[in-house]
Amino acid sequence: MARTLQQPSHRRRNKMPAVLATATAIALAGTGLALTAGGANAAVGNLVNNGGFDSGLAGWSCVGSTAAVSTPVHSGTGALAATPGAGDTAECTQTVSVLPNTSYTLNGWVQGQYVYLGARGTGGTDPSTWSAQSAWNQLNTSFTTGANTTSVTLYVHGWYGQPTYYADDIQLIGPGGTASPTPSATPASPSASASPSRSASPSASASPSRSASPSASASASSSPSPSASSSTGNPPSNSTLPKHVLTGYWQNFDNGSTVQKLRDVQSAYDIIAVSFADATTTQGAISFTLDPALATKLGGYTDADFKADIAAKHAAGKKVVLSIGGQNGAISVGSSAAATAFSDSAYKLIQQYGFDGIDVDLENGVNSTYMAQALHTLAAKVGPNFILTMAPETIGMYSTAGAYFQLALATKDILTVVNTQFYNSGGMNGCDGKVYTQGTIDFITAQVCTHIQGGLRPDQVGIGVPASTKAAGGGYVNSTVVNNALDCLATGNHCGSFVPPAKWPTIRGAMTWSTNWDANNGNDFSNNVGAFAHNMQ
Repeated sequence: MARTLQQPSHRRRNKMPAVLATATAIALAGTGLALTAGGANAAVGNLVNNGGFDSGLAGWSCVGSTAAVSTPVHSGTGALAATPGAGDTAECTQTVSVLPNTSYTLNGWVQGQYVYLGARGTGGTDPSTWSAQSAWNQLNTSFTTGANTTSVTLYVHGWYGQPTYYADDIQLIGPGGTASPTPSATPASPSASASPSRSASPSASASPSRSASPSASASASSSPSPSASSSTGNPPSNSTLPKHVLTGYWQNFDNGSTVQKLRDVQSAYDIIAVSFADATTTQGAISFTLDPALATKLGGYTDADFKADIAAKHAAGKKVVLSIGGQNGAISVGSSAAATAFSDSAYKLIQQYGFDGIDVDLENGVNSTYMAQALHTLAAKVGPNFILTMAPETIGMYSTAGAYFQLALATKDILTVVNTQFYNSGGMNGCDGKVYTQGTIDFITAQVCTHIQGGLRPDQVGIGVPASTKAAGGGYVNSTVVNNALDCLATGNHCGSFVPPAKWPTIRGAMTWSTNWDANNGNDFSNNVGAFAHNMQ
């Protein structure tokens, strides 16, 4: 159910569509002209035919219920309106002629729940970005073509069973190729190409298919096998953290749960994520201010009190990180300048308050290249005890082709733990290709399997769940289910119908939204999951 917030710009999503993962991310701003690595004499411009849909669907090949409409539009006289079905994502594609070894920028304006924009067949890392906003917002991404690439296929699509989405003013900026652009071939059936499949390689897909093949992860990339991944690479130097950790979000706002000062956060939490940082007028830069309304409700809570509470948590062996994002956190890191602004401003806040690092909870799109750049720069400033946690929505970690998964892999050398939000998602495929329903042990363990098979070490993977039925729109499980899931992943015991292909005794732990909702629910999560995790071998 909806919550009334004192500070509406800061909240975790608590009610979501029934079939899709919650999720994580920024709308990346700035289009600009792409710099070319080749074809210096070619004219640079927009290569998309009828990108504004002012001529209907001319130039596009579409699957499912799609049409050009006169309202709402971002500009001009038309826009794409597409309604995904139970078995298709209402995808429209267009094949465009390009030059090899050349950089391109792709952008477009979209609105609706879970709209994806990307390109396939680039000959390199295929780009994909998405958002879930009710107002027009611009998606931006970029890519460089391979040595033998002469055409790419652009796409825009929604997600299974979601409401109608809209798209307009899609542009591919860069030099045109020598062949005439043509629309992509009409798929034989929705299930064949309505959306990219997990059985495709990461360079050929942008988001997962609901009919993924069980062998997708292994055949798709060079990711290590489950047994090998547990020994691949070295964990960051967070030696003061226990082997298995409990992470909880502390709310810097009042949304009807139990309000807390940071000192009141339950002692079982090893990592406390302060939610959330604010965006500033400088792209990429962040700030943090204690919510005055919360401070009033707490009977007075000052910066000095907050800093003292962080110091006290440190003295108790805890880590406190600053979370960026949340449902409405419009923090955008889409360029080198924005990456610098982010790392500089985040470092100042770390010095000012004593934070141990950053939690990435971006739920409106993420640029993995520049966000990874920003985080590496920040980690270098902070030093070896830098803590980096992430809380992607389930859809963000569904495939290694997704930008959020790419961010996790790109920062694997400094990454402490990814606690994916295993809630507000509906049914999704596990690593075995079968569909599992949220709010079950099988859903959790099968998704964790996907993360590890995708290349993360088990000690970098945790379980994210709501602390009570009030904390999310769906997917709540009680503490016994969480404990059984941890045991299943670590020892192979207490599994449901899904049994992981390997045992991962170093699985990192569990996270909850939030410490406030946990207190509101009688501390069930911290008392029971905390005790279980800390007693794991």
